[in-house]
Amino acid sequence: MFWLGLDIGTGGSRALLVDEQGRVRAGFTAPHEDMTMARPLWAEQRPENWWDAAAAAIRGVLAAAGASGEQVRAAGLSGQMHGLVILDADRQVIRPALIWCDQRSQPQVDAINAKLGPAKVLECIANPVLTGFTLPKLLWVRDHEPAHFARVRQVLLPKDYVRFRLTGEFASEVSDASGTALFDVVRRRWSWEMVDALGLDRAILPRVYESSQITGAVTAEAAALTGLKEGTPVVGGGGDQAASAVGNGIVRGGIVSCTLGTSGVVFAHMDQVAYDPAGRVHTFCHAVPGKWHVMGVTQGAGLSLQWLRNQLMPGLTYDQMTEEAAGAPVGAHGLFWLPYLMGERTPHLDATARGGWLGLTAKHQRADLIRAVIEGVSYSQRDCLEIVESLGVKVEAVRVSGGGARSAFWRQVLASVFGKRVVQLETQEGSAYGAALLALAGSGAYASVPEVCGAVIREVDSVSPGAEAPFYARAHRVYQGLYPALAPSFRSIAEL
Repeated sequence: MFWLGLDIGTGGSRALLVDEQGRVRAGFTAPHEDMTMARPLWAEQRPENWWDAAAAAIRGVLAAAGASGEQVRAAGLSGQMHGLVILDADRQVIRPALIWCDQRSQPQVDAINAKLGPAKVLECIANPVLTGFTLPKLLWVRDHEPAHFARVRQVLLPKDYVRFRLTGEFASEVSDASGTALFDVVRRRWSWEMVDALGLDRAILPRVYESSQITGAVTAEAAALTGLKEGTPVVGGGGDQAASAVGNGIVRGGIVSCTLGTSGVVFAHMDQVAYDPAGRVHTFCHAVPGKWHVMGVTQGAGLSLQWLRNQLMPGLTYDQMTEEAAGAPVGAHGLFWLPYLMGERTPHLDATARGGWLGLTAKHQRADLIRAVIEGVSYSQRDCLEIVESLGVKVEAVRVSGGGARSAFWRQVLASVFGKRVVQLETQEGSAYGAALLALAGSGAYASVPEVCGAVIREVDSVSPGAEAPFYARAHRVYQGLYPALAPSFRSIAEL
């Protein structure tokens, strides 16, 4: 028997099949269309393309494993968070989805705070409202596209649109719903107080489950498209970061994860709710029933390296880039990278922040540019880690995953910048793997999410801070001083 994990990412949909011991038996990725960016800081994707890619990924992973849909006992879903999918009365997509990194909705954030007050917002959802969250995107549609808004009958998150196409059910789960700015994170239910205060229809929101609960079953139509068996159970799953944390075993205290994908996320498990009064990190429901997590987010982590390659170094692979960066000196001859290509969340909560190099001289070479990007993203992730620790989270080690974590060089930089032991796991599949583990727990193969994680997740390598750690501690303080000095200029740029 197999269990399916499906992750609806930004760049593609990734499907995995795992066995009862949690071993990955096959994987397949189907790419998505590129996001469209009609204006700076706007970002949209077509939900229909996610479904096409998801179906292709499921067919592909079954073929890669030489398996039939009859052998898949249950499926779990993961996906990019915060995206806005809106459907009409005919269950058709009304417009392309505003995705997680879209930053256009600052006026709507300001309007929410003006109407309810920041303190009331924190009372309702345990987080401040940010431009990246789903609610202000929905209000942007209401303010700027009233004809579209009038047709809205259902609001879904990206993975939950794929769930709808798989099962016909409108459903979400607590970890992903936590990032909408419409969810009461403490009580693990929709915040009807927020919904009603903003004049929204309660009926547009889906039913919410715990992440390992079964939410529906594969329909005959979806079975024909994917190769799965009709009636296959689909569990709630998780937002990409909560699912990735399950895949990394972050289901108890003491271990923190750092996921370096398009964004970068530092994630810690919490048995009780705690949140940063300044709202610099997010407190959300965990994919572990009855538990919570805190996470800090760098908007442009792997995105920074991707942008550098695509725009300035298109002939290089990522391995070639990191190999070249390793040849540059620590600190890249005093060059700093600010990874604010899509504004920034942690710790600045500033959609107007702009990225770039500082300290550039005629001496700098290509290797310095690459190394500065890797170090700058790592400094930003240290900002996240320090805030997490300030909330009382004890950090014994940091488990790394995502594309950036495949680089031994980047793992060493992280260990030295964090001043912590950085651990690599046997399985590096992240969100799709966590979704499969949630399916294992939800189908009854294991009694709980912590039980399955304890049974199947294994550490295979670790790296400790190097001799350069004291230098990075000093350089990080310099990095921390750059944003405050430049913030007025960022706002002026945004106003041009």
